[in-house]
Amino acid sequence: MSRSSRVRRWMPTAGLVVVLLAGGCAVGGPAGEPATAGSGPSAATSPTPTGAVGSAEPAGAGASPGAAGSSGAAGPGASSAMVPAALRFTGTTLDGAAFPAAALAGRPVVLWFWAPWCATCASQAWTVAEIAPRYRDTVPIVGVAGLGERAAMRDFVTEFDLAGTPQLDDGEGVLWRRFKVVEQSTFVVLDRNGRVVHQGFLDGESLTRRVAELAG
Repeated sequence: MSRSSRVRRWMPTAGLVVVLLAGGCAVGGPAGEPATAGSGPSAATSPTPTGAVGSAEPAGAGASPGAAGSSGAAGPGASSAMVPAALRFTGTTLDGAAFPAAALAGRPVVLWFWAPWCATCASQAWTVAEIAPRYRDTVPIVGVAGLGERAAMRDFVTEFDLAGTPQLDDGEGVLWRRFKVVEQSTFVVLDRNGRVVHQGFLDGESLTRRVAELAG
């Protein structure tokens, strides 16, 4: 299966998720509203996801950050006022642990939106598994799994040896909608100020080069 293979899309229309058969990559930036990613699995064709959403004021990724909302404490040496809007969310890992994205503030971050049945995601998983441990402290790579069941997501992580990097369970699509991701596989690359500098497809070579450049 190639990039032109079947693609499932999250659409932010109330009560409806449309499954599209199309290739290509998503573009756009994060919606900026603080959110808490739901941990329960759901099929891609289920009704509009119902994950909890934080109550802090929405802001664009490049806007001046305000209150951190439900994001939790910032990373070492950073106050909550320094957390960019794009990182004001708390997710849940596939192991069930809370993951406060605010802890990543002050560093470039790569968010990888993938689905467990996606052949393109599988081809990229080997690169992620190889480089993520190397850049864990300088350019964290965080997987955001969606469009599938939790058991399938966990099997994917095991098969491709991704346990060494955080993998969030976004089966309800909270973070996919937040970052306006409509298809897999999509990489959202944030600079150290939380601004989106890339959103879309990256092959293994391009991902490795971009992460190395961000690590400086």
